[in-house]
Amino acid sequence: MTDLATAPPSTDEVLPPRSRLPRPVVAAAFLGNRRALMHWLRRRHGSEFVLGLPNFGPTVFLSDPVLAKQLFRTSDEIVSNIEPNLGRVLGDGSIFNRERADHRAERKLLAPPFHGKRMHGYEQIIEEEFRAEAATWPMGEEFAIMPSTMRITLNAILRAVFGAEGAEFERLREILPPLVELGSRFAVVPALAKDRGPRSPGRRFTDYRAEFDSLVLALKEKAEADPHLDERADVLAILVRARYDDGSAMSTTELADELLTMLAAGHETTATTLAWLVERLRRHPRLLARLVAENDAGGSELRAATILETQRHRPVIDFAGRTVVAEMLELGPYRIPRGYRVIVGIDLIHSSEQVFPHADRFDPDRFVGSRPDLYTWVPFGGGVRRCIGAAFADMEMNVVLRCLLTDFTLVPTTARGERFHSRGVANAPRRGGLALFAART
Repeated sequence: MTDLATAPPSTDEVLPPRSRLPRPVVAAAFLGNRRALMHWLRRRHGSEFVLGLPNFGPTVFLSDPVLAKQLFRTSDEIVSNIEPNLGRVLGDGSIFNRERADHRAERKLLAPPFHGKRMHGYEQIIEEEFRAEAATWPMGEEFAIMPSTMRITLNAILRAVFGAEGAEFERLREILPPLVELGSRFAVVPALAKDRGPRSPGRRFTDYRAEFDSLVLALKEKAEADPHLDERADVLAILVRARYDDGSAMSTTELADELLTMLAAGHETTATTLAWLVERLRRHPRLLARLVAENDAGGSELRAATILETQRHRPVIDFAGRTVVAEMLELGPYRIPRGYRVIVGIDLIHSSEQVFPHADRFDPDRFVGSRPDLYTWVPFGGGVRRCIGAAFADMEMNVVLRCLLTDFTLVPTTARGERFHSRGVANAPRRGGLALFAART
């Protein structure tokens, strides 16, 4: 890739306003509070601007959904996945690292386990994990719910995706949280990934990853030896049986990379959204009462809308981006040269008054009776790289919220909303989504 810091500008380029903030200021602000930085830049420059980002170089930021739609629909011959991306952490076999025909073939292989009909088969697993975790909650005492939602989503993925049980299940429960947390940090600060000795983050990640790979190999060998493999519905079993168009099977390394990708993409993000759900509902008692009444009557429309609104109002992921690989990307009035990154500001679109009137208001009714436009509501990204596990995440959040409303009384609060806290890739409630429950009578 060209060194963008020294590459001469193209005479044909037409770019949005360029921020003149010094690189050290941008680096410090981006690492310290990137959300506040992006909102400040939008107020200063408008819906599109260019910023020199650490690790990315000159980057065009978009918050116009028309341009976002055009970018997401642009051919992969013109734009590729953004570089660098999580693929460098997840492995060469990860779908994040695949491009063009290779990416399409991988997505085709991974898609079947996440079709709607299969989702129903995973719901019981989610319910079981929710109720096992909820049994540990202290009634009448405030506590941060995010550690609980992390355990629920991790255990659910290990069972539904990895097909793990017994010793492998227990060990994966131990090593995956630190593995994912380190990977999330490396995505923002790649220098941390370097192996600087036995106690360095880079060495710890390498050791965890080696053990993860050995556990996936054990799970794969068990699946291949299982006489009832064809009857299993876990994603690992489906992928072991799957074949590419040329008849070849997924290698163990590719399987490990993709399983880790599914975990990284679906574990922390879903758990964090669930924590935001609790945080939001405690501050909206009328909505909470309506949800309880709907749930008791067997309905689900408002519940689904509340999940959609939480993802809009408190997006866990900030950005979805591409790298220009053609000589020039024509995007609306702009001509963006090869090597530039182009990022859709998810939070910037979600908080736009032009896109969502009264955007600062938490209002699930905006989604009641209508599905969101997938180029204005973009928590899962868009285009051919939209998160392949979106349906699984939606199902998981719906089941957890349904069980929570059925089994417990969530006690409202008049406390101020929790602020955003960056956990590397994901934005979480600063206090972990403080919850207070009473048993339903």
